[in-house]
Amino acid sequence: MNRRLAIAGIALAVVLGSGTLPAAATTPTADTLAAPDVDVNKVKAHLTELSAIASRNGGNRRSTNQGYDDSVAYVKGRLQAAGYTVTEQPCTSGCTSGAGPNLIAEWPKGDANNVYMFGAHLDSVSAGPGMNDNGSGSAALLENALTLAQQNPAMRNRVRFAWWTDEEQGLNGSDFYVRSLSSTERSKIKAYYNFDMIASTNGGYFINHITSSAAAPMKAYWDSLGLQPEENTEGAGRSDDYSFEQYSIPTSGYAMGASARKTSAQAAKWGGTASRAYDPCYHSSCDTLTNINTTGLDRASDGIAYTLWQRAVDTGTGSTCDTAGVVANGGFESGTSPWTGSTGAIGAHSGQSAHTGTRFAWLSGYGSTRTESISQSVTVPAGCARAELRYWLHIDTDETGSTPYDRFTVKAGSTTLATLSNADAGSGYAQRSVDLSAYAGQTVTLTFTGTEDSSLQTGFVVDDVTLESD
Repeated sequence: MNRRLAIAGIALAVVLGSGTLPAAATTPTADTLAAPDVDVNKVKAHLTELSAIASRNGGNRRSTNQGYDDSVAYVKGRLQAAGYTVTEQPCTSGCTSGAGPNLIAEWPKGDANNVYMFGAHLDSVSAGPGMNDNGSGSAALLENALTLAQQNPAMRNRVRFAWWTDEEQGLNGSDFYVRSLSSTERSKIKAYYNFDMIASTNGGYFINHITSSAAAPMKAYWDSLGLQPEENTEGAGRSDDYSFEQYSIPTSGYAMGASARKTSAQAAKWGGTASRAYDPCYHSSCDTLTNINTTGLDRASDGIAYTLWQRAVDTGTGSTCDTAGVVANGGFESGTSPWTGSTGAIGAHSGQSAHTGTRFAWLSGYGSTRTESISQSVTVPAGCARAELRYWLHIDTDETGSTPYDRFTVKAGSTTLATLSNADAGSGYAQRSVDLSAYAGQTVTLTFTGTEDSSLQTGFVVDDVTLESD
């Protein structure tokens, strides 16, 4: 994880717990068993190789060090032997001088126009071998890739794995990769999943953009274990998912904590030690093989497999209801695109706060006659027997009583699906939904509108808009 880039954004949280959960809470539901169990001992064997590489190269795998190049060679060799199409991508702009290449591996099956990417940075800091940061994410991805090849299932969508260079110097490798893609190639990436520090010894269970469509399978797997994951706030904008967010590509991922300290509530829920760093060896020489939480590494590795199977594998159910990324920039963290209309309502405005991240859409709230609307076109997947638009809404008003002076509407095309008013105001956000099942297989324009009368303000604050099928 890169410490220097504390850029606000929807959180990618990084954390895990070393405490023991009750046995009944650790059994996956039947639905999670569709994906294979990834052997954590094989994941740890990859970590042992990365550790040995660091030992032979000055004790680290920094992007400009031979230890990084040897790490690339190790991962590349395993992937090529398994049948992957593997590419070394030199970082020719924006990277530290002498930095090694990105490594991109694509499983050559499934719809190439629907790509799901899974990535982790392969470099360490110069202070140590980087076994948790980020050997853990790199090793888990490698064994997931090898498991996919060994299982060789029928594929519905395309899977692409990436191991990034120069993350520790500023997310440079992933930034170069996304910048280098044409807009057409970027549009093929339906979601990017990032894994950075997934074995912290005093960690907790965190998921990037936990309320988003992209995060749904990741959360479903950890929910099936009774882990009660939380949104990551420590890692927001500090790992390679941020490079994809800058281009409005939906992102999620697992991570289990760096230098931030575990709260008492988290220690009670997950075990471990309160008021102690999630990873006491973060960016230090002690980030060795002894700095790995095997239980957390196992749970993250299996959650990656579950997500991959849900997003890309043809499970034989005949379902093509994949809602990840259908609503683009639903958290408003990546500027205003593709929203149209009163886009000045989108931002990190003073006077209101976001549901997650820092940005939101604040419609109306002027105390005078005003109408503001934001819209985007979405295509509801044809295979969705049930599709629900979900959004978080805070209604803040100076009106009193139950008379609806100021109104908020949700429309699909010209059809009004929901109407709320100042009479529905509350002290915080509430999640609301409308049914879009009737639009399966269709492209429709979604519109949120806030309308005020001539006096006493009512603001309608919208955040975290997603399409869900569960």
